Amino acid sequence: MCPAVELERRIDADERADESPLAVMARTTPTEYWNDSCAVAELDYAIARGAVGATSNPTIVGEVLKKEHDVWLPRIQAIARERPLASDVDTTWQLIEEMAARGAAQLASIHRGAAGRRGRLSIQTNPTFFRDAARMLEQGRRFAELAPNMQVKFPATAAGIAAIEVATFLGISINATVSFTVPQALAVGQAVEQGLSRRQAAGLDTSEMSPVCTVMMGRLDDWMKAIVERDDLALDPAAPNWAGIAVFKRAAAIFSERGWRTRPLAAAYRHVLHWTELIGGNVTLTMPYQWQRRFNSSNVEVLPRFDEPVPERHLEALLERIPDFRRAYEPDGLAVEEFDTYGATVRTLRTFIASYWDLVRAVDEILLPNPDVRRPA
Repeated sequence: MCPAVELERRIDADERADESPLAVMARTTPTEYWNDSCAVAELDYAIARGAVGATSNPTIVGEVLKKEHDVWLPRIQAIARERPLASDVDTTWQLIEEMAARGAAQLASIHRGAAGRRGRLSIQTNPTFFRDAARMLEQGRRFAELAPNMQVKFPATAAGIAAIEVATFLGISINATVSFTVPQALAVGQAVEQGLSRRQAAGLDTSEMSPVCTVMMGRLDDWMKAIVERDDLALDPAAPNWAGIAVFKRAAAIFSERGWRTRPLAAAYRHVLHWTELIGGNVTLTMPYQWQRRFNSSNVEVLPRFDEPVPERHLEALLERIPDFRRAYEPDGLAVEEFDTYGATVRTLRTFIASYWDLVRAVDEILLPNPDVRRPA
């Protein structure tokens, strides 16, 4: 395709952005969505179609480093010159912070226009700190100073729940991550309410705070499917694809009933139901660029479906055959001290920690390029 035709095609696509299914959803329903990445081009695409936030984690930062290598390779080299005594871990965290601050700048106008209620960039605390509330809080306080529209991710582990209450009291807008179950979501919502109440009692402002609680639907679905294989269960293969949706809808309904100020956020997309069945809810969806493109190119009609129940046959099968689903679905299915050992939690923490160290190794490859490979003159 010649450059002129390609430019015309791109302009035409941009002109139709407000007609895309996600833009229609954002314009006509209470359902908001975020870009599940802080890559510049991907975030620009999402904002043009109604997105009002973005998020990052060690896996996402690693992916952005690959996609924007021409930007970040010289920046990492410059950091090494500016901070000759910095460790590879120090350099990695500067990379994470600068990437997050850049994403926050892209969202700044949305944040200003929404009086602080939207337009935030989520940055995740070190996943290796998941048992240490004090270290998470120390890092979270630093992150909150990076930009006025920064949102700090804390895991919904036992220590993370404790950190969330204190962080909220300190005025930090939190995003609870590594969360898959109704009990975790309720613990987050309660911790935030306690933090907000303490802050208000101290005469401090809460008007621009916008806490969210993530439910990683796809990762719960993944765990259900792993259990089916592990335990050799004969189960309708469609049932596990409803597990995360069922948990998310139940948690969101309880938040609404209790009037909690934390907004439920759906994450970890695996299939189209993770979008279609949540349209119309007073919730937020955080979507990877790939899934946004799929949804925007689909012929799915944007109709409110959030209040439609999960198919009874699938819900009953999950409750009857998989005890770990019942633990995830029932409000009292898990005690706080069990959050850290729940299967989906362990699997996700292992993934995030591995991605974090993969990111450090990627930085090492830039700081210490392989001398056995010939470089261009």
